[in-house]
Amino acid sequence: MRISEAASKLGTTPRMLRYREALGLLPASRSTAHRQYDARDLAAVRLALELEQRYDVTPAALAFALKALAEPSVAADLRNLGYRTGRLSTPPTASDIDRERALHWLGRSGVLPPPRQRPR
Repeated sequence: MRISEAASKLGTTPRMLRYREALGLLPASRSTAHRQYDARDLAAVRLALELEQRYDVTPAALAFALKALAEPSVAADLRNLGYRTGRLSTPPTASDIDRERALHWLGRSGVLPPPRQRPR
């Protein structure tokens, strides 16, 4: 369905849907043409709207929370800030710091290339 129909079903505006998409709160579009919204897209927006209302946060705050969950370096920095501000009672562990260093060394992907086969 087109954006105007999707917005109408969700009780929002096309502009707000575009904003949410820019923030990464919608599944990635599967085509380069005009986006067509499907049931998966509508479910993601409904859940985002529910979370924003339940926790009284903005779409931008929700997008940042997703980034913190998806990127270990962001999560480690937030744990450090939480400890320094007294919101978390335990400091980041050595394994958090070691993991961050390893991810930095790996180029932040966190994925090692497959091992090379050794000649026998």
